[in-house]
Amino acid sequence: MRDHDGETGPGRRRFLGAGLAAGAALALAGCTPEREPATPAFDPADWESVRAQFPLRTDHAHFAAFVLAAHPDQVRRAIERHRRGLDADTDAYLHEDRETPVLRAAASYLGTPESEIALTDSTTMGLGILFGGLRLRPGQDVVTTEHDFYATHEGLRLLAARTGAEVRRARLYDDPAAAGVDEIVSRLRAAIRPATRVVAITWVHSGTGVRLPVKEISGMIAEINSGRDTEDRALLCVDGVHGFGAVADRVGDLGCDFLATGTHKWLFGPRGTGVLWGRAWDAVAPVIPSFTGDGIAAWIGGYPPAGNNAAMGTPGGYHSFEHRWALDEAFAFHGAIGRDRIAARTAELATRLKQGLAGIPSLRLVTPASPELSAGLVCCSIAGQNPGAVAARLREQHRIVAGVTPYSDAYLRFGTSIVTSPEDVDRAVKAVAAL
Repeated sequence: MRDHDGETGPGRRRFLGAGLAAGAALALAGCTPEREPATPAFDPADWESVRAQFPLRTDHAHFAAFVLAAHPDQVRRAIERHRRGLDADTDAYLHEDRETPVLRAAASYLGTPESEIALTDSTTMGLGILFGGLRLRPGQDVVTTEHDFYATHEGLRLLAARTGAEVRRARLYDDPAAAGVDEIVSRLRAAIRPATRVVAITWVHSGTGVRLPVKEISGMIAEINSGRDTEDRALLCVDGVHGFGAVADRVGDLGCDFLATGTHKWLFGPRGTGVLWGRAWDAVAPVIPSFTGDGIAAWIGGYPPAGNNAAMGTPGGYHSFEHRWALDEAFAFHGAIGRDRIAARTAELATRLKQGLAGIPSLRLVTPASPELSAGLVCCSIAGQNPGAVAARLREQHRIVAGVTPYSDAYLRFGTSIVTSPEDVDRAVKAVAAL
Protein backbone atom coordinates (compact mmCIF):
# COMPACT_ATOMS: atom_id res chain seq x y z
CA MET A 1 0.00 0.00 0.00
CA ARG A 2 1.71 3.19 -1.14
CA ASP A 3 0.69 6.82 -1.24
CA HIS A 4 2.67 9.04 -3.63
CA ASP A 5 3.31 12.60 -2.53
CA GLY A 6 3.03 15.26 -5.23
CA GLU A 7 6.39 16.31 -6.62
CA THR A 8 6.82 20.07 -6.63
CA GLY A 9 10.46 20.51 -7.63
CA PRO A 10 12.18 21.13 -10.95
CA GLY A 11 11.38 17.63 -12.19
CA ARG A 12 7.66 18.30 -11.91
CA ARG A 13 8.02 21.70 -13.62
CA ARG A 14 9.90 20.07 -16.49
CA PHE A 15 7.19 17.43 -16.77
CA LEU A 16 4.43 20.04 -16.84
CA GLY A 17 6.36 22.13 -19.34
CA ALA A 18 6.82 19.14 -21.61
CA GLY A 19 3.11 18.36 -21.36
CA LEU A 20 2.11 21.89 -22.26
CA ALA A 21 4.52 21.92 -25.18
CA ALA A 22 3.17 18.63 -26.47
CA GLY A 23 -0.42 19.94 -26.19
CA ALA A 24 0.51 23.09 -28.07
CA ALA A 25 2.17 21.07 -30.82
CA LEU A 26 -0.97 18.99 -31.25
CA ALA A 27 -3.12 22.11 -31.47
CA LEU A 28 -0.83 23.74 -34.03
CA ALA A 29 -0.84 20.58 -36.10
CA GLY A 30 -4.62 20.47 -36.05
CA CYS A 31 -4.55 17.17 -34.18
CA THR A 32 -6.65 16.03 -31.23
CA PRO A 33 -5.75 13.35 -28.69
CA GLU A 34 -7.08 9.89 -29.47
CA ARG A 35 -10.46 9.30 -27.84
CA GLU A 36 -10.93 6.50 -25.36
CA PRO A 37 -12.59 3.49 -27.02
CA ALA A 38 -16.17 2.73 -26.09
CA THR A 39 -16.63 0.28 -23.22
CA PRO A 40 -18.35 -3.00 -24.19
CA ALA A 41 -21.86 -3.61 -22.90
CA PHE A 42 -21.92 -4.86 -19.32
CA ASP A 43 -22.98 -8.46 -18.73
CA PRO A 44 -22.60 -9.10 -14.97
CA ALA A 45 -22.82 -12.86 -15.52
CA ASP A 46 -19.72 -12.85 -17.77
CA TRP A 47 -16.36 -12.35 -16.04
CA GLU A 48 -14.74 -11.16 -19.26
CA SER A 49 -17.44 -8.50 -19.58
CA VAL A 50 -16.86 -7.49 -15.97
CA ARG A 51 -13.14 -7.11 -16.65
CA ALA A 52 -13.87 -5.12 -19.81
CA GLN A 53 -15.58 -2.41 -17.75
CA PHE A 54 -12.17 -1.35 -16.43
CA PRO A 55 -9.64 0.69 -18.44
CA LEU A 56 -6.73 -1.33 -17.05
CA ARG A 57 -4.00 -2.26 -19.52
CA THR A 58 -4.98 -5.51 -21.17
CA ASP A 59 -1.37 -6.56 -21.80
CA HIS A 60 -0.71 -6.75 -18.04
CA ALA A 61 -2.02 -9.15 -15.40
CA HIS A 62 -3.20 -6.97 -12.51
CA PHE A 63 -2.64 -8.40 -9.03
CA ALA A 64 -2.29 -5.03 -7.28
CA ALA A 65 -5.42 -3.32 -8.61
CA PHE A 66 -6.95 -3.51 -5.13
CA VAL A 67 -4.40 -1.07 -3.67
CA LEU A 68 -6.22 1.92 -5.16
CA ALA A 69 -8.99 0.87 -7.46
CA ALA A 70 -9.38 1.56 -11.12
CA HIS A 71 -12.90 2.81 -11.80
CA PRO A 72 -15.28 0.62 -13.78
CA ASP A 73 -17.15 2.34 -16.58
CA GLN A 74 -20.33 2.89 -14.55
CA VAL A 75 -18.41 4.67 -11.80
CA ARG A 76 -16.36 6.74 -14.26
CA ARG A 77 -19.51 7.94 -15.98
CA ALA A 78 -21.18 8.82 -12.66
CA ILE A 79 -18.13 10.81 -11.56
CA GLU A 80 -18.12 12.72 -14.82
CA ARG A 81 -21.88 13.38 -14.61
CA HIS A 82 -21.51 14.89 -11.13
CA ARG A 83 -18.45 16.85 -12.19
CA ARG A 84 -20.32 18.39 -15.11
CA GLY A 85 -23.23 19.25 -12.82
CA LEU A 86 -20.99 20.99 -10.34
CA ASP A 87 -19.15 22.86 -13.07
CA ALA A 88 -22.37 24.03 -14.75
CA ASP A 89 -24.11 25.38 -11.62
CA THR A 90 -22.17 24.64 -8.46
CA ASP A 91 -24.65 26.25 -6.07
CA ALA A 92 -27.74 24.48 -7.37
CA TYR A 93 -26.03 21.11 -7.79
CA LEU A 94 -24.37 21.24 -4.38
CA HIS A 95 -27.60 21.89 -2.51
CA GLU A 96 -29.55 18.98 -3.93
CA ASP A 97 -29.60 15.88 -1.71
CA ARG A 98 -27.11 13.53 -3.33
CA GLU A 99 -25.81 11.77 -0.22
CA THR A 100 -29.04 9.97 0.67
CA PRO A 101 -28.76 7.61 -2.34
CA VAL A 102 -25.16 6.85 -1.30
CA LEU A 103 -26.16 6.13 2.30
CA ARG A 104 -29.08 4.03 1.09
CA ALA A 105 -26.80 1.96 -1.15
CA ALA A 106 -24.20 1.54 1.60
CA ALA A 107 -26.88 0.52 4.11
CA SER A 108 -28.26 -2.06 1.69
CA TYR A 109 -24.81 -3.52 1.12
CA LEU A 110 -23.90 -3.55 4.80
CA GLY A 111 -27.33 -4.78 5.87
CA THR A 112 -27.72 -1.97 8.43
CA PRO A 113 -29.76 1.20 8.94
CA GLU A 114 -28.49 4.32 7.18
CA SER A 115 -28.28 6.05 10.56
CA GLU A 116 -25.35 3.82 11.57
CA ILE A 117 -23.09 4.85 8.67
CA ALA A 118 -20.65 7.76 8.51
CA LEU A 119 -19.18 8.68 5.13
CA THR A 120 -15.40 9.10 5.07
CA ASP A 121 -12.59 9.46 2.56
CA SER A 122 -10.62 6.32 3.51
CA THR A 123 -10.06 3.58 6.05
CA THR A 124 -7.44 5.72 7.75
CA MET A 125 -9.90 8.60 8.15
CA GLY A 126 -12.51 6.22 9.56
CA LEU A 127 -10.09 4.78 12.08
CA GLY A 128 -8.91 8.29 12.99
CA ILE A 129 -12.48 9.41 13.67
CA LEU A 130 -13.13 6.27 15.71
CA PHE A 131 -9.97 6.17 17.81
CA GLY A 132 -9.82 9.96 18.04
CA GLY A 133 -13.29 10.10 19.57
CA LEU A 134 -13.56 6.97 21.72
CA ARG A 135 -14.38 7.84 25.30
CA LEU A 136 -12.28 5.94 27.84
CA ARG A 137 -12.58 6.15 31.58
CA PRO A 138 -9.50 6.22 33.81
CA GLY A 139 -8.01 2.75 34.11
CA GLN A 140 -9.58 1.34 30.94
CA ASP A 141 -7.18 -0.11 28.40
CA VAL A 142 -6.93 -1.16 24.76
CA VAL A 143 -5.91 -4.43 23.11
CA THR A 144 -4.76 -4.68 19.51
CA THR A 145 -2.43 -7.10 17.72
CA GLU A 146 1.08 -7.16 16.32
CA HIS A 147 -0.33 -7.82 12.86
CA ASP A 148 -2.27 -4.60 12.32
CA PHE A 149 -1.36 -1.87 9.86
CA TYR A 150 0.12 1.54 10.61
CA ALA A 151 -3.28 3.29 10.61
CA THR A 152 -4.49 1.18 13.55
CA HIS A 153 -1.24 1.28 15.51
CA GLU A 154 -0.77 5.02 15.04
CA GLY A 155 -4.44 5.79 15.72
CA LEU A 156 -4.21 3.88 18.99
CA ARG A 157 -0.94 5.59 19.90
CA LEU A 158 -2.70 8.93 19.54
CA LEU A 159 -5.63 7.59 21.58
CA ALA A 160 -3.21 6.62 24.34
CA ALA A 161 -1.55 10.03 24.23
CA ARG A 162 -4.96 11.69 24.58
CA THR A 163 -6.38 9.48 27.34
CA GLY A 164 -3.39 7.91 29.06
CA ALA A 165 -4.81 4.45 28.33
CA GLU A 166 -2.45 1.49 28.06
CA VAL A 167 -2.35 -0.11 24.62
CA ARG A 168 -1.21 -3.73 24.45
CA ARG A 169 -0.48 -5.85 21.39
CA ALA A 170 -1.25 -9.55 21.20
CA ARG A 171 0.47 -11.98 18.85
CA LEU A 172 -2.24 -14.14 17.32
CA TYR A 173 -0.02 -16.59 15.44
CA ASP A 174 3.66 -17.37 14.99
CA ASP A 175 3.48 -18.90 11.51
CA PRO A 176 0.75 -17.21 9.44
CA ALA A 177 0.50 -20.13 7.02
CA ALA A 178 -0.33 -22.45 9.93
CA ALA A 179 -2.68 -20.08 11.78
CA GLY A 180 -5.82 -21.67 13.20
CA VAL A 181 -9.16 -20.38 14.48
CA ASP A 182 -8.81 -21.76 18.00
CA GLU A 183 -5.27 -20.42 18.37
CA ILE A 184 -6.23 -16.94 17.18
CA VAL A 185 -9.30 -16.67 19.39
CA SER A 186 -7.61 -18.09 22.49
CA ARG A 187 -4.56 -15.83 22.17
CA LEU A 188 -6.72 -12.76 21.81
CA ARG A 189 -8.92 -13.89 24.72
CA ALA A 190 -5.86 -14.19 26.95
CA ALA A 191 -4.95 -10.54 26.24
CA ILE A 192 -8.34 -9.12 27.29
CA ARG A 193 -8.52 -7.88 30.90
CA PRO A 194 -11.50 -6.81 33.02
CA ALA A 195 -10.58 -3.17 32.27
CA THR A 196 -10.27 -3.66 28.48
CA ARG A 197 -12.62 -1.25 26.72
CA VAL A 198 -11.38 -1.52 23.11
CA VAL A 199 -10.31 -4.55 21.06
CA ALA A 200 -8.93 -3.36 17.72
CA ILE A 201 -8.29 -5.94 15.00
CA THR A 202 -8.01 -6.19 11.22
CA TRP A 203 -10.30 -8.44 9.21
CA VAL A 204 -7.67 -9.45 6.63
CA HIS A 205 -4.03 -8.78 7.46
CA SER A 206 -2.37 -6.90 4.63
CA GLY A 207 1.06 -8.15 5.72
CA THR A 208 0.30 -11.89 5.61
CA GLY A 209 -3.10 -12.40 3.98
CA VAL A 210 -4.49 -14.05 7.13
CA ARG A 211 -8.26 -13.51 7.47
CA LEU A 212 -9.27 -13.36 11.11
CA PRO A 213 -12.32 -15.35 12.27
CA VAL A 214 -14.19 -12.20 13.27
CA LYS A 215 -17.45 -14.05 13.98
CA GLU A 216 -15.73 -16.33 16.47
CA ILE A 217 -13.85 -13.40 18.00
CA SER A 218 -17.05 -11.38 18.42
CA GLY A 219 -18.73 -14.41 20.00
CA MET A 220 -15.87 -14.71 22.49
CA ILE A 221 -16.09 -11.00 23.33
CA ALA A 222 -19.87 -11.26 23.73
CA GLU A 223 -19.31 -13.88 26.43
CA ILE A 224 -16.87 -11.55 28.20
CA ASN A 225 -19.35 -8.67 27.97
CA SER A 226 -22.27 -10.66 29.35
CA GLY A 227 -21.40 -9.68 32.91
CA ARG A 228 -20.30 -6.09 32.23
CA ASP A 229 -22.08 -2.75 32.43
CA THR A 230 -22.62 -0.85 29.17
CA GLU A 231 -19.78 1.58 29.87
CA ASP A 232 -17.39 -1.31 30.52
CA ARG A 233 -18.21 -3.45 27.49
CA ALA A 234 -15.23 -4.36 25.33
CA LEU A 235 -15.90 -2.76 21.95
CA LEU A 236 -14.73 -4.76 18.93
CA CYS A 237 -13.36 -2.32 16.34
CA VAL A 238 -12.41 -3.72 12.93
CA ASP A 239 -10.30 -2.42 10.07
CA GLY A 240 -12.28 -4.15 7.34
CA VAL A 241 -10.67 -2.83 4.19
CA HIS A 242 -9.26 -6.07 2.74
CA GLY A 243 -12.41 -8.04 3.50
CA PHE A 244 -14.95 -5.44 2.38
CA GLY A 245 -15.91 -6.29 -1.18
CA ALA A 246 -13.80 -9.46 -1.24
CA VAL A 247 -15.71 -11.49 1.38
CA ALA A 248 -19.49 -11.92 1.34
CA ASP A 249 -20.15 -11.35 5.07
CA ARG A 250 -22.22 -8.35 6.15
CA VAL A 251 -21.36 -6.47 9.33
CA GLY A 252 -24.31 -8.08 11.08
CA ASP A 253 -22.72 -11.45 10.37
CA LEU A 254 -19.41 -10.31 11.87
CA GLY A 255 -20.87 -9.17 15.20
CA CYS A 256 -18.42 -6.28 15.67
CA ASP A 257 -19.23 -2.86 17.11
CA PHE A 258 -17.43 -0.71 14.54
CA LEU A 259 -16.03 -1.35 11.07
CA ALA A 260 -13.93 1.15 9.13
CA THR A 261 -13.17 0.62 5.47
CA GLY A 262 -12.27 2.38 2.29
CA THR A 263 -14.56 1.66 -0.63
CA HIS A 264 -11.83 2.26 -3.22
CA LYS A 265 -10.17 -1.13 -2.91
CA TRP A 266 -11.95 -4.46 -3.37
CA LEU A 267 -15.31 -2.76 -3.97
CA PHE A 268 -13.65 -0.77 -6.81
CA GLY A 269 -15.52 2.34 -5.76
CA PRO A 270 -14.51 5.96 -6.41
CA ARG A 271 -11.05 6.84 -5.19
CA GLY A 272 -11.14 8.83 -1.96
CA THR A 273 -14.29 7.24 -0.48
CA GLY A 274 -15.00 5.11 2.56
CA VAL A 275 -17.46 4.31 5.32
CA LEU A 276 -17.35 3.99 9.09
CA TRP A 277 -20.15 1.81 10.43
CA GLY A 278 -20.98 1.59 14.11
CA ARG A 279 -23.68 0.40 16.46
CA ALA A 280 -22.25 2.06 19.59
CA TRP A 281 -21.92 5.70 18.55
CA ASP A 282 -22.65 6.87 22.10
CA ALA A 283 -19.12 5.71 22.95
CA VAL A 284 -17.57 8.07 20.39
CA ALA A 285 -17.35 11.86 20.59
CA PRO A 286 -17.32 13.73 17.26
CA VAL A 287 -13.81 14.70 16.18
CA ILE A 288 -14.41 16.89 13.13
CA PRO A 289 -17.40 19.26 12.98
CA SER A 290 -20.20 17.76 10.93
CA PHE A 291 -22.20 19.67 8.32
CA THR A 292 -25.48 18.06 9.36
CA GLY A 293 -28.58 20.19 9.65
CA ASP A 294 -28.80 19.44 13.36
CA GLY A 295 -25.18 20.44 13.89
CA ILE A 296 -25.50 23.74 12.03
CA ALA A 297 -28.83 24.51 13.75
CA ALA A 298 -27.29 23.91 17.17
CA TRP A 299 -24.42 26.25 16.31
CA ILE A 300 -26.77 28.98 15.12
CA GLY A 301 -28.96 28.50 18.18
CA GLY A 302 -26.01 28.60 20.56
CA TYR A 303 -26.45 25.16 22.08
CA PRO A 304 -24.48 21.90 21.72
CA PRO A 305 -25.95 19.29 19.34
CA ALA A 306 -27.87 16.55 21.11
CA GLY A 307 -26.59 12.99 21.15
CA ASN A 308 -24.04 11.12 19.09
CA ASN A 309 -24.72 9.34 15.82
CA ALA A 310 -23.08 8.48 12.54
CA ALA A 311 -24.19 11.74 10.94
CA MET A 312 -22.34 13.69 13.63
CA GLY A 313 -19.36 11.40 13.00
CA THR A 314 -19.28 12.26 9.29
CA PRO A 315 -16.64 14.98 8.77
CA GLY A 316 -17.99 18.24 7.45
CA GLY A 317 -16.25 20.49 4.99
CA TYR A 318 -16.08 20.15 1.24
CA HIS A 319 -14.96 16.87 -0.26
CA SER A 320 -14.40 15.46 -3.72
CA PHE A 321 -18.16 15.34 -4.05
CA GLU A 322 -18.23 13.99 -7.59
CA HIS A 323 -16.45 10.91 -6.25
CA ARG A 324 -18.50 10.56 -3.07
CA TRP A 325 -21.80 10.90 -4.93
CA ALA A 326 -20.74 8.22 -7.44
CA LEU A 327 -20.29 5.64 -4.68
CA ASP A 328 -23.83 4.34 -5.10
CA GLU A 329 -22.87 3.27 -8.64
CA ALA A 330 -20.04 1.16 -7.23
CA PHE A 331 -22.44 -0.62 -4.89
CA ALA A 332 -24.83 -1.13 -7.80
CA PHE A 333 -22.04 -2.54 -9.98
CA HIS A 334 -20.98 -4.90 -7.22
CA GLY A 335 -24.58 -5.89 -6.53
CA ALA A 336 -25.30 -6.62 -10.19
CA ILE A 337 -22.45 -9.14 -10.24
CA GLY A 338 -23.46 -10.56 -6.86
CA ARG A 339 -21.48 -10.36 -3.62
CA ASP A 340 -21.53 -14.14 -3.20
CA ARG A 341 -20.25 -14.68 -6.76
CA ILE A 342 -17.51 -12.11 -6.25
CA ALA A 343 -16.41 -13.68 -2.97
CA ALA A 344 -16.40 -17.14 -4.53
CA ARG A 345 -14.46 -15.92 -7.57
CA THR A 346 -11.90 -14.16 -5.39
CA ALA A 347 -11.40 -17.26 -3.23
CA GLU A 348 -11.27 -19.59 -6.24
CA LEU A 349 -8.55 -17.55 -7.93
CA ALA A 350 -6.60 -17.14 -4.69
CA THR A 351 -6.70 -20.90 -4.09
CA ARG A 352 -5.56 -21.56 -7.65
CA LEU A 353 -2.69 -19.13 -7.17
CA LYS A 354 -1.65 -20.61 -3.82
CA GLN A 355 -1.71 -24.13 -5.20
CA GLY A 356 0.43 -23.10 -8.16
CA LEU A 357 2.95 -21.18 -6.08
CA ALA A 358 3.19 -24.03 -3.57
CA GLY A 359 4.74 -26.19 -6.28
CA ILE A 360 7.77 -23.90 -6.64
CA PRO A 361 10.60 -25.41 -4.53
CA SER A 362 12.29 -22.16 -3.47
CA LEU A 363 9.05 -20.40 -2.58
CA ARG A 364 7.39 -20.22 0.85
CA LEU A 365 3.70 -19.42 1.09
CA VAL A 366 2.93 -17.04 3.94
CA THR A 367 -0.87 -16.94 3.54
CA PRO A 368 -2.96 -19.86 4.87
CA ALA A 369 -4.13 -22.33 2.23
CA SER A 370 -7.61 -22.47 3.79
CA PRO A 371 -10.17 -20.11 2.17
CA GLU A 372 -11.77 -19.73 5.62
CA LEU A 373 -8.59 -18.08 6.93
CA SER A 374 -7.71 -16.04 3.85
CA ALA A 375 -9.35 -13.84 1.23
CA GLY A 376 -7.93 -12.26 -1.92
CA LEU A 377 -4.40 -11.51 -0.66
CA VAL A 378 -1.66 -14.06 -1.29
CA CYS A 379 1.76 -13.40 0.27
CA CYS A 380 4.93 -15.37 -0.29
CA SER A 381 8.72 -15.19 -0.19
CA ILE A 382 11.39 -16.60 -2.47
CA ALA A 383 14.59 -17.85 -0.88
CA GLY A 384 17.49 -15.45 -1.33
CA GLN A 385 15.49 -12.85 -3.28
CA ASN A 386 14.36 -9.38 -2.28
CA PRO A 387 10.56 -9.08 -2.73
CA GLY A 388 10.83 -5.58 -4.17
CA ALA A 389 13.31 -6.74 -6.78
CA VAL A 390 11.09 -9.71 -7.59
CA ALA A 391 8.03 -7.46 -8.06
CA ALA A 392 10.05 -5.19 -10.36
CA ARG A 393 11.25 -8.12 -12.47
CA LEU A 394 7.73 -9.54 -12.71
CA ARG A 395 6.49 -6.25 -14.13
CA GLU A 396 9.43 -5.53 -16.40
CA GLN A 397 10.00 -9.02 -17.76
CA HIS A 398 6.54 -10.62 -17.56
CA ARG A 399 4.02 -7.77 -17.29
CA ILE A 400 2.73 -9.19 -14.00
CA VAL A 401 1.72 -6.40 -11.60
CA ALA A 402 2.31 -7.52 -8.01
CA GLY A 403 3.31 -5.66 -4.85
CA VAL A 404 5.28 -5.83 -1.62
CA THR A 405 3.86 -5.81 1.91
CA PRO A 406 4.65 -2.50 3.70
CA TYR A 407 5.92 -4.09 6.92
CA SER A 408 9.28 -4.85 8.52
CA ASP A 409 8.82 -8.45 7.32
CA ALA A 410 8.33 -7.73 3.64
CA TYR A 411 6.76 -10.31 1.32
CA LEU A 412 5.79 -10.49 -2.32
CA ARG A 413 2.03 -9.90 -2.46
CA PHE A 414 -0.64 -10.74 -5.03
CA GLY A 415 -4.33 -9.87 -4.94
CA THR A 416 -6.89 -11.86 -6.91
CA SER A 417 -10.04 -9.91 -7.70
CA ILE A 418 -12.72 -9.33 -10.32
CA VAL A 419 -10.10 -7.88 -12.68
CA THR A 420 -7.97 -11.05 -12.73
CA SER A 421 -8.66 -14.30 -14.55
CA PRO A 422 -7.58 -17.95 -14.25
CA GLU A 423 -5.23 -17.32 -17.19
CA ASP A 424 -3.68 -14.40 -15.32
CA VAL A 425 -3.11 -16.66 -12.32
CA ASP A 426 -1.42 -19.38 -14.37
CA ARG A 427 0.69 -16.76 -16.11
CA ALA A 428 1.80 -15.36 -12.73
CA VAL A 429 2.76 -18.81 -11.44
CA LYS A 430 4.88 -19.48 -14.53
CA ALA A 431 6.54 -16.08 -14.23
CA VAL A 432 7.44 -16.60 -10.58
CA ALA A 433 8.78 -20.07 -11.35
CA ALA A 434 10.94 -18.58 -14.09
CA LEU A 435 12.60 -16.31 -11.53
